[in-house]
Amino acid sequence: MRARTRTSRRVVVLAAVATLGAGLLAGCADDGGDENSNGSSSGDGKGKTTITLGLFGTMGFKEAGLYAEYEKLNPNIKIAETVIERNENYYPPLLNHLTTNSGLQDVQAVEVANIAEITSTQSAKLQDLSKVSGVKASNWVDWKWAQATTKDGKTIGLGTDIGPMAICYRTDLFEQAGLPTDPAEVGKLWAGDWNKFVSVGEQYKEKAANGTYFMDSPGGLINAILSSETEKFYNSSGEVIYKTNPAVKNAFDLTAKAAEEGLVQSSTQFQAAWDQTIANSKFATVACPPWMLGTLKGKSKPESVGKWAVAVAPKSGNWGGSFLTVPSSGKNVKEAEKLVAWLTAPEQQAKLFKVQGSFPSAPSAYTMPEVTGAKNEMTGDAPIGTIFAAAAKAAPEQVIGPKDQIIQQGLTDNGVILVTKGKSAEEAWETATKTIDNSLDQ
Repeated sequence: MRARTRTSRRVVVLAAVATLGAGLLAGCADDGGDENSNGSSSGDGKGKTTITLGLFGTMGFKEAGLYAEYEKLNPNIKIAETVIERNENYYPPLLNHLTTNSGLQDVQAVEVANIAEITSTQSAKLQDLSKVSGVKASNWVDWKWAQATTKDGKTIGLGTDIGPMAICYRTDLFEQAGLPTDPAEVGKLWAGDWNKFVSVGEQYKEKAANGTYFMDSPGGLINAILSSETEKFYNSSGEVIYKTNPAVKNAFDLTAKAAEEGLVQSSTQFQAAWDQTIANSKFATVACPPWMLGTLKGKSKPESVGKWAVAVAPKSGNWGGSFLTVPSSGKNVKEAEKLVAWLTAPEQQAKLFKVQGSFPSAPSAYTMPEVTGAKNEMTGDAPIGTIFAAAAKAAPEQVIGPKDQIIQQGLTDNGVILVTKGKSAEEAWETATKTIDNSLDQ
């Protein structure tokens, strides 16, 4: 899953705690999830053990039929999920419950942007899943396993999906702008260099269809660039380096250049105005992990079906992904561990990708037919499974810090987007860094 935080963490914490009251265990589910009304995980009165999961967004386990399959394999088990739609409403209460070690469900999901904070501050409250029968580090890409492993070697979360980065582009808009449309040729245009990507945008603008932009948003561009770096906001020692790391400033300046030249829309991703630009075919490219294809499908008009294609990104990166953790205070710890190990096994990850588009973090799934034969109606016959698998293998093992989400949001919502509204790159950088530093000090 992906992070989509759009408000300061302090505001979110206050609002979420006030709204959710008793918290995750008695929280309301969204339309896509079951609500565990009594919060009990001791059983359902029929001799079965009920394992409760606290999730966010649409993780797809229920939709892919995995709960039903597990319950059939284990007749003594019943599974109940509680789903909160947005991670920014889910995570603050989860952190509060972990801090107090109370009100936790048997299984709790954690988004990748928050995993560093959990591993560094809450690992004592969670089970070491590396000790569960059948769990092997080699079942996951190296960097996914490392993200949920503490410095002393305790692995507190098993990876579900990841978001290996590609570039999705509109073949009709590229053709109109005089650019190649074959994915291999398109990838060559910007191979190995995000500066080349922006240069292609300049070529696009010369003959672009009226009212269209090369890329969807400044936030999408800076996020894609930074996702391909080994270090961005923190170094390996855990120090905040975003203001002194040349990779961050270079990404900011390159995105600001694209904004100044009118190559990116003045839009914030995942908000209503951005959704409308998808429907109206207003941009030609978007940084594209596998789950983005679902977003494009959900927001596009029927005439856009089959007009998208997928090319390799200038540099491989990762955007999104989640983990399943097992709180040590749960009522059904051992059964929860078994369920988490099964849900994140390669076979189940492949099934989930076929139904939900959540790309596996298990390399052995990449040779399974659910991945090798994957296609998406938005991209026609493109071998999307093969493309994303190659990107996953090439993505760097990135240093993730506890406040990555706050810093990323500051650079986008209080930074590069200001350049599309007339601010200079220098003014935008100053505003972004002040906002970030104030948030980090709270």
